[in-house]
Amino acid sequence: MSKFRDHLWLWGQDVMSHQMASWPNSQRGIYRNSWCIPDGNRMDPAAGARELNIPNVFRVVMSGKPVPPFDEETRKLADMSQVVWSAVGDEGSIRNNEQTDLPEVLRQAKLFSNVTGAVLDDFFRKPESGDQWARWDIGTIRRMKEELHNASPNPLQFYVVWYKQALQWPVAEYLKEFDVITYWNLRSVIEQAELKDDLRTMLEKTPGMRRMTGCYLWNYGGGKPLSVKELQYECEIFYDMLMQGQTEGIIFCANCVIDVGGPAIEWVKNWIAEHADDPVEDQLKKTQCPE
Repeated sequence: MSKFRDHLWLWGQDVMSHQMASWPNSQRGIYRNSWCIPDGNRMDPAAGARELNIPNVFRVVMSGKPVPPFDEETRKLADMSQVVWSAVGDEGSIRNNEQTDLPEVLRQAKLFSNVTGAVLDDFFRKPESGDQWARWDIGTIRRMKEELHNASPNPLQFYVVWYKQALQWPVAEYLKEFDVITYWNLRSVIEQAELKDDLRTMLEKTPGMRRMTGCYLWNYGGGKPLSVKELQYECEIFYDMLMQGQTEGIIFCANCVIDVGGPAIEWVKNWIAEHADDPVEDQLKKTQCPE
């Protein structure tokens, strides 16, 4: 039987990357820090994980950074239990529309034994033309999965980010190819009344699949710090889902706001410490829905 802390992950990106985020594409244009996050972030993913006492990190490319080789960044995470690198970074990482970073992730796994998988961030999207609802076609995804599962010295896990807005998109064929679905709602605080229904939909659309839930540490939808009450509401729901076997992890986003994010950050630190040793049954119940 594992402990609650073993199931916690930090979404890790370059220092200040959320404050400097920009997306040069036809749908959004170019804009910076629409989330209104204060400057002053100095905690990198390793420091952020230590601050929250989280043992696992998703290390994700944002706005194209970092660029391979990733050795220096992975080395900083040497004391983490697990590190999952992005093979496709956020939507601002436009190089990953032409080539993935999967070869570099596979190389990192050979060099560092705690690299255990690859994640595709901002992967699903509405097609501007045609019917491809993702940044890469299904054949490429199947080949990526095969490479990960046949990796040396150990098989690697395949993760994907799935947002609320994609819940009704025709992506079921894609979802089946991933080992773990990570579910996120950037506007979960604003849409709090819908959260349980959305989570129920997520579970119903992923029968027999492994899942994690993403928990934002900043009110990205509202462009302001989270209140303690807002963060507590989400954390308690995600905790219950984990304990009931509906999910297998909680991912906190992100190190870029831990040292500038307001009073809710101190609350979540204490909440994690309070529950760190809670026992978790390692048996995923794949069809249960939140009450």
